[in-house]
Amino acid sequence: MATRVLVADDSSTMRKIILRSLQAVGIPTATEAADGEEAVALFNPGDFDLVLTDWNMPGKNGLEVVQEIRKVDPNVTIMMVTTEAEKSRVMEAIQAGVSDYLVKPFTADTLREKLEKHGC
Repeated sequence: MATRVLVADDSSTMRKIILRSLQAVGIPTATEAADGEEAVALFNPGDFDLVLTDWNMPGKNGLEVVQEIRKVDPNVTIMMVTTEAEKSRVMEAIQAGVSDYLVKPFTADTLREKLEKHGC
C-alpha cells in the first residue's frame, strides 16, 4: 500500500520541493495544504500515514497543527520541516507530539532515512 502523505507549507515552492523529494523516494503523490488551518481541516484519522508540516505558517503554525492532529490521531507520523535556526524549539515540538524533524534544506536521502526510521 502506498504511503498517504499530507504536506502543509505556506510556500508553494517549498511544497513542490517536498513533493519532488517524496517522488524521489517512491511516494508518487501527496495531499497539499497551503497553511495550518487547511492542514487541520484536511486531516482525518486513518486518511494519512504521514504529515509533513512547516513550522512558520499563517493561521495555525506547525506546532498548532501537531497539537490539533494529536487530539484526533495519537499515532500518525508527523514530521516538522524547519530551518536550522529553530532547533532551540525542538523540545517544544517534541512535547507537542512531533515524531521527527526535517531540517531545510534537506535531501531525498535524508527524507528516505527519516521515513524508513518511522516505517513509512
